Amino acid sequence: MLLDELVVTSNRVAATPARLAKLEHLASLLRRLDPDEVEIGVAFLVGEMRQRRVGIGWAAARNTRAEPAGTPSLTLAEVDDAFARIAALRGAGSATERQRILGTLFARATAEEQDFLRRLVVGELRQGALEGLLAEALARAAGVPAALVRRALMLSGDRGAVTRAALVDGEAGLGRFQLELFRPLQPMLADTAEDADDALARLGRAALEYKIDGARVQIHRDGDDVRVFTRRLNDVTPAVPEIVRAVRALPARRLVLDGEVVALGPTGAPHPFQVTMRRFGSRLDVDRLAGELPLAPFFFDCLHVDGEDLLDWPTADRWAALAGVVPEPQRIPRRLGETRDEVDAWLAAALAAGHEGVMVKSLTAPYEAGRRGASWLKLKPAHTLDLVVLAVEWGSGRRRQWLSNLHLGARDPEHGGFVMLGKTFKGMTDEMLRWQTERLLALEIGREAHVVHVRPELVVEVAFDGVQASPHYPGGVALRFARVRRYRPDKRAADADTIATVRAIAAREPASSAPH
Repeated sequence: MLLDELVVTSNRVAATPARLAKLEHLASLLRRLDPDEVEIGVAFLVGEMRQRRVGIGWAAARNTRAEPAGTPSLTLAEVDDAFARIAALRGAGSATERQRILGTLFARATAEEQDFLRRLVVGELRQGALEGLLAEALARAAGVPAALVRRALMLSGDRGAVTRAALVDGEAGLGRFQLELFRPLQPMLADTAEDADDALARLGRAALEYKIDGARVQIHRDGDDVRVFTRRLNDVTPAVPEIVRAVRALPARRLVLDGEVVALGPTGAPHPFQVTMRRFGSRLDVDRLAGELPLAPFFFDCLHVDGEDLLDWPTADRWAALAGVVPEPQRIPRRLGETRDEVDAWLAAALAAGHEGVMVKSLTAPYEAGRRGASWLKLKPAHTLDLVVLAVEWGSGRRRQWLSNLHLGARDPEHGGFVMLGKTFKGMTDEMLRWQTERLLALEIGREAHVVHVRPELVVEVAFDGVQASPHYPGGVALRFARVRRYRPDKRAADADTIATVRAIAAREPASSAPH
């Protein structure tokens, strides 16, 4: 397939507000892909390269100049091959050779293709073909149920392999994807409840669990082989030897567990999230760090035990299986509740123990990996959202040497990209300002006066007092008194909260005046 066909589809998807039209554009393209092109095409559609990073920054991509070709001739395979050659370069002269290969590629590209490639290389391609939309489009293209596609993606995590299986072998191909030890699943995610009444109205009698402010982990075991994965599916096994030992001691040979690990203080109270995350940032002198800052596991779900997959089991049955293999001190505190007083009392107990809130979970729901749905609800004493940094402004006065004022965006899975909700410079320590300046400059894709635009990758947890209507932002809403609580390097931009969640909060609040 010519790159031009994919670029035309990408532009149509970006320009089309209607979801059904987006799906048809994507499905039509997927049907035309040859089997050998599927992985390349799917990666490009979601704004990625198969090589992830190729060592070309924003400045290099911007400065690559070539007279646009008049007629499309580049194929998807040729573009992918060029990226592979660039990614493989190392050592002296590699920067020059990268620029030469990229320049040759651009010389064969039309103006529209050059724009697409430039945005693809720097991670700024926002054409609306997000993963949820792509799954539905694939189901249309292959004539299979969307639920089967989502399940295969959950079990595999490999969009290209799932797309190829669906297009070539249909339902039979998708049915071959099963839970596989040491291939981590995307974690199941939670929606937000306004209060106890809201949670119980949506779920009825439910499981109540402490919401521990730790690091989400998924742990796989086969005999003595234990591996620990983060919520971003990174293998961090060498960094957490005490967690490995704890899982090896459990009375089951094959396991997949979901839970949190947290560093506890001398009194048993949890350290702040940032302290726990120090253990995941270094592979050096791990034994000393484990002695100084030991981690404790708290498991809340069991997805596999001794040859049996539990993903489709109801929550209550999975919890019973968990209790059969994990001792109580290593399970998250849990009870059942069906009244507001019970939920409020459990929330108060969680907060008194130093935790951040309560999870309210349906007793009948299966484990839906990678999905943020209504079966799990998080309940905290204050509004918080996980948002994406879209840009940042240089500070003034004492902050003039740091990037300070964050432009905050919520995900827009319906149309693609992110919707800006406002700005904040509140809640930042000097240490945080130094860190975010270095991190955001590394993500820079352009500048406009005092504003630095960045790749939408960095997730930040923001507390706020409410949501109100605003004519100043494209989503029509803005946060009131937003302040930074912490950065979430363990989360991807795809894990951030959506504009629909923000609007739902706004709908539950009384009308208010324009934003401050």
